[in-house]
Amino acid sequence: MITLRKLTKSFGPRVLWRDLDLTVEPGRMLALVGASGSGKTTLLNCMGLLERPTSGQVLFQGTDLSSLGPARQRRFRRDHLGYLFQDYALIENATVRANLDVARRRGARPPGRAEALARVGLAGREQERVHHLSGGEQQRVALARLIVKRPALVLADEPTGALDSDNAAMVVDTLRQLSREGCAVVIATHDPAVRDACDSTRALEARGRPEGLGRA
Repeated sequence: MITLRKLTKSFGPRVLWRDLDLTVEPGRMLALVGASGSGKTTLLNCMGLLERPTSGQVLFQGTDLSSLGPARQRRFRRDHLGYLFQDYALIENATVRANLDVARRRGARPPGRAEALARVGLAGREQERVHHLSGGEQQRVALARLIVKRPALVLADEPTGALDSDNAAMVVDTLRQLSREGCAVVIATHDPAVRDACDSTRALEARGRPEGLGRA
């Protein structure tokens, strides 16, 4: 579970959001929506400890992540966090297998590479170089990397923004399956289909004041 408590982020005089409270439970998917400039990516980065909030707390399973030192923050990202980017964030000159191996945690027994690739429709393609794959196929490799890692929290930033409808559906279906397996998923999106596939929605206003829109 991840909880944001009175989180505020500002850049000089501009306040993106102030005193934002938010909780995402394991097994749930939350969509962050709002106009460009409303701070969706920045909020994901604060949750993933890639940016520091101006004030407030980021709590994960009761631990205040925002108070941890750099080494413990790196361990959190290594052991618990999965990130899905619109630009895939793969090692392009490496093989599919090498990209999945990066996500394997020492001592853990997650699904194997073959199972993960089969789940995203890339069975038998471990030895192909990533730069030979299409954009949709690269995003499927990024999804397989999440399956291999099996993080407790997934942060996805516009993961379907550059994809056709079939690949976008694959992204949503895989994230939903990860949530069913106990992962908390937060997705920043402009896509109404992605928003509607989530359990709840949080809207961020362009001038920074958050407004919640929940669905049962």
